[in-house]
Amino acid sequence: MIEIIKEMILDFQEVPLATGVARRVEVTPVAGKATICIGVRRSGKSTYMFQLMQRLLNTGASRQNILYLNFFDDRLHRLQHEGLGVILEAYFSLYPEKKNTEKIYCFFDEIQVVSGWEPFIDRLLRTEICEVYITGSSAQMLSREIATQMRGRALSWEIFPFSFREFLDLKGIESVEPFTTRKRLVIQKAFEEYWQNGGFPEVAGLSRQLRIKTHQEYFHAMLFRDLVERHDISHPRAITDLAHWLVDNSASLYSINNLTGYLKSLGHKAPKAAVSDYLAWFEDAYILFTVRIFDASLTRANSNPKKIYCIDHALVTSVSTGILTNSGHLLENLVFTALRRITPEIYYFKSKNGKEVDFLAQRPDRSRILVQVCESMADPQTRKREITALGEAMAELNLSSGTIVTRGEEEQIAVDAGKIDVIPAWRFLLRLQDAIGTGN
Repeated sequence: MIEIIKEMILDFQEVPLATGVARRVEVTPVAGKATICIGVRRSGKSTYMFQLMQRLLNTGASRQNILYLNFFDDRLHRLQHEGLGVILEAYFSLYPEKKNTEKIYCFFDEIQVVSGWEPFIDRLLRTEICEVYITGSSAQMLSREIATQMRGRALSWEIFPFSFREFLDLKGIESVEPFTTRKRLVIQKAFEEYWQNGGFPEVAGLSRQLRIKTHQEYFHAMLFRDLVERHDISHPRAITDLAHWLVDNSASLYSINNLTGYLKSLGHKAPKAAVSDYLAWFEDAYILFTVRIFDASLTRANSNPKKIYCIDHALVTSVSTGILTNSGHLLENLVFTALRRITPEIYYFKSKNGKEVDFLAQRPDRSRILVQVCESMADPQTRKREITALGEAMAELNLSSGTIVTRGEEEQIAVDAGKIDVIPAWRFLLRLQDAIGTGN
């Protein structure tokens, strides 16, 4: 095993780094802590690692001081039995002079596939001069596993598929306001492409047929590698049927009872507890996300129906039957993922009069934003409904501004509580990123 690992280490040092498009994610290593990048499968975590490596090389680090292993490589399957300690034996047998004298930069891709990785990383941080970077497809690396095993020795950063601004970076389009008419038209055209493609890096530029095929293969891999295999599910049909139902119903309300009833109607014997587990696992793997109603009482919040969203709006169009999914739901899903990039604290809101606002998001600085999603404000009844709901929510939450995201309309509306900005989705995505000082 040691000889295999040595060969893999040396092989990697000869390969040019495939750094791709620079991501607008600022990861800051902290001494004595592992830096963990987590996110959905195929979101670009490995490529981001290569970008971090390139930064190290640009600041004078030696390529020999970078140790990289991808744990999905089938040559490493015996590590499960031999233990991760052989990695250090292999590396320092190649470079014995570096032990305890030079900093080693350890990059471990998808290490969660090997059980017992946490104590190994803990020992590495305590006993070696090193920086450790890890990727993983499971949010459990953010919470339960890290909390119980790493004892505060890790900081986690989320990597999502391309944001709209990163998509513009890929296209080589400058996205800083103010825009000339020509630049605005170029950005709007690019948004239509982003609307079709979504944010997964590999599908950019593919034909419609190849994009759909790629998305479907992603979805299959997410379900089977990140859920069925990881949780050792003996009857995977129930979880795949549930996943497809949820994708078909993106941006819609659900309850555990109606999901359990749906699975029962298909002949699955999945109790409510199992359905709750499935939903948690979808979120763990960054595939599907649940949004609760905003309520000070957690009991009331949990007893109300919840809404479901997918990691990528274009994945929805590729995977769903298309019967229930409409462009309004896709726009709402797009806005959700933009908000989710900046905060996990997202709710839907109901006023005292029962009027609903799609999103109440609490940003990292604890400020709140209210966002309503409406494809078009052209219909007078629709316009009145959206403005009234948002105005009531602003008044009840003591907020002086709210936003209605549309496909193309733009205006400002005065209401009793303050002002409402009606803004096209492409501009909303760029301004949301500007407001928090990050492009991811």
